[in-house]
Amino acid sequence: MSIAATLAPLDGLLPALEELYVDLHRHPELSFAEHRTAGELARRLRESGYEVHTGIGKTGVAGVLHNGSGPVVLLRADIDALPVEEHTGLEYASEEHGVMHACGHDMHAAWLTGAAELLARAKQSWQGTLLVVFQPGEEQGSGAERMVQDGLFDLVGKPNVCLGQHVVPGPAGWVLTRPGVIMAATDALKVVLHGRGGHGSRPETTVDPAVLAASVVMRLQTVVSREISATDSAVVTVGSMHVGTAHNVIADHAELEINIRTFDDVVRRKVLAAIERIVRGEAVVAGSPEEPEITTIASFPVTRNDDGANAQVTEAFQAHFGPDHWMEAPLVTGSEDFSEFARAAGAQSVFWLVGGLEPQRVLTAITEGRFEQDIPSNHSSKFAPILHPTLRTGVETLVVGALRYLDGRA
Repeated sequence: MSIAATLAPLDGLLPALEELYVDLHRHPELSFAEHRTAGELARRLRESGYEVHTGIGKTGVAGVLHNGSGPVVLLRADIDALPVEEHTGLEYASEEHGVMHACGHDMHAAWLTGAAELLARAKQSWQGTLLVVFQPGEEQGSGAERMVQDGLFDLVGKPNVCLGQHVVPGPAGWVLTRPGVIMAATDALKVVLHGRGGHGSRPETTVDPAVLAASVVMRLQTVVSREISATDSAVVTVGSMHVGTAHNVIADHAELEINIRTFDDVVRRKVLAAIERIVRGEAVVAGSPEEPEITTIASFPVTRNDDGANAQVTEAFQAHFGPDHWMEAPLVTGSEDFSEFARAAGAQSVFWLVGGLEPQRVLTAITEGRFEQDIPSNHSSKFAPILHPTLRTGVETLVVGALRYLDGRA
C-alpha cells in the first residue's frame, strides 16, 4: 500500500480531529495536570487498537502497536498548556481562566491522534512496532525525562528512531527541517541576593539589595556582548526581579530569574560560569553579608537532529509535499525536551517544524519587514494556528516520517 493509500481515509477523519482539537483548546491543562486531556487521548488510542499505558511520568500516555518484525518508531506529541490568558477571539477560546494552549500542543495532540489512527488502519503497508507517546510537562522541561525515569521504555521497549514536530508561526502547509542543531538549550536560574535591610532614610546603615540587583542586571548584559564570540550565539535575559515591599523600606534581599539560550555545549558552560562569577563578584563588591544563592529552575537540552535520519525524513517530505512546500528551518532559540527520549534510548532523533498561520499573511509580513510586529509567536496570548490545512499537514508529516522507517526503506 502506498503513502497515498495510507492517507486516503484522512478526509473522513478530519471532522473528528477538528472536533478533538477544538475540545482540547477549550479545555487546556497545565503541566502535569493534564488528566482530562490524557484520558481522552488514551481512550482514542484504545479504540484504534493500541495497547495503552497511562500515568507514565504522572500524566503521560503511551500506545504500542506491534506489527511483525522491523524497526521500532516512536512518535511524540506534547500535551500541556501555559498560564496565559487567551486573547485570540476564537469561538472556541479557552474556558479556563488564565490557562491557554498558547504553544500549539493541542494541535500536536490532534496530529498524533490522527496519525496513530491512519497507521493502525493501514497495517498491511508497514512492518515493525509503533510507539505513540503523549508527553506531559514539556513547558517545564521535565516531562520527557519523567516519563523515561518512570519506566516508559520498560513498558513499551526502546525505539530505533524518535520523531517529533512543532507548529510554528510559518505558512500553513509548509514543512521545515534542519540537520544538526535545530533548537537551543535553555537554562533557567533563580538568584537570591542578600542585603541588610533598614529604613529608607538611612541607607548608610544598610546593604541595599535593590542597588545590588541593578548592578547584576546591568553587568549580565556584557556576557554575550563581551565574552561570547561574534561567530557564536547566546541569549541572556533577566525576566523577573523582585525586591522590597514599601517605598521607605530597604529590603533584606532581592530575587532574580534569569533565562539563558545557547546552541553549543561549550558556549553554554561559558555563559553559566560567567553568570555565576558576576553574581558572586557583585555581591562581594556590594558588601553582601551572605553568599548569593543560585538555583536551577529548569534545564532543556539542545535539540539536535541526527544528520542521516534528518536526510531520510527530509527526502520523504520533499517527495510527498513537493519542494515548494518545504524549506530549511532556521535555528530556533526556543527549546524542547523531546531529545531526552532519543538520548535515553540510544536512538536516532528527528524534530521538524510545521507552519500554522495563513500563508499570505506570513509572507506579506516578512516582505514588509514586520514579521515580529504583526505575527504572534508561540506563547503569545494571540497565537492560534489556522485549522486548515494545518491539521492535515501535521498528520501527514507524522505518517510520512513513520513510513520512511516502517516500510523498510530507511
